[in-house]
Amino acid sequence: MADKTTSRAVELRLDGKKRVFDIDNPELPKWIDSEAFASDDFPYDKKLNRDEYDATLETLQIELVKVQFWLQATGKRVISVFEGRDAAGKGGAIHDTMAYMNPRSARIVALTKPTETERGQWYYQRYVATFPTAGEFVLFDRSWYNRAGVEPVMGFCEPAQYEHFLKQTPRFEKMIVDDGIYLFKFWLNIGREMQLKRFHDRRHDPLKVWKLSSMDIAALTKWDDYSEKRDRMLKETHSAHAPWTVIRANDKRRLRINLIRHILTSLNYDGKDKDAIGEIDAKILGSGAGFVK
Repeated sequence: MADKTTSRAVELRLDGKKRVFDIDNPELPKWIDSEAFASDDFPYDKKLNRDEYDATLETLQIELVKVQFWLQATGKRVISVFEGRDAAGKGGAIHDTMAYMNPRSARIVALTKPTETERGQWYYQRYVATFPTAGEFVLFDRSWYNRAGVEPVMGFCEPAQYEHFLKQTPRFEKMIVDDGIYLFKFWLNIGREMQLKRFHDRRHDPLKVWKLSSMDIAALTKWDDYSEKRDRMLKETHSAHAPWTVIRANDKRRLRINLIRHILTSLNYDGKDKDAIGEIDAKILGSGAGFVK
């Protein structure tokens, strides 16, 4: 049982109602449990059937292995950027994407906070150093887009640096694409109640507790700040050469299936089986251009 003297209860306002959320209380509040899956107007009432998910995922992973053979044969390069709120499901989506790829030519980049030396460099420099060589598939678990979200919200960068990033990034990404790299940018979107539920799960599951950081706790009352920065990011950095793809992520199974389908649909690799890939669910995956009203 959590020590109440160290309780981290916060008062939140959701849909005009004041709610109290105590992450240290082992009992999940009923209002979160009942509203989490439907939050953010999620279009389904329940998760994708597990058997259907497993069978579909295996089929898609076979196609991803074909992609890797194609990359190695042609020297093509792929970068896939995974962004979203804390607990949106980035790690699981990355895991399922590269589960059966050869780790010698498919790797995850998840950089820690910059060192003193890196802080003195061109902002993008430490990310460029991790870019793929010929035949590689690189997946970014968060990326240079830290400067569009967590850094300005938490005060880790100056306003001028934030504004400069928004202006410079479309040009930076044009260079990436012009060099022949396939660039995918995914924003995983979840509802607030779903985020709170996942934070609570992490806090009270000994296998997941490492996933809950002090930054997650600090972000509990900054939902609106993050929403504002997300909308500005999508508006300023969505482009024809480097578009954003937004995925509704309350159901991790539908998230992963449609994300992988998008990658496979976008690449013209050898042996591509369109029937095996299937159709993208437009209720789950869409363009960043239409997300911000």
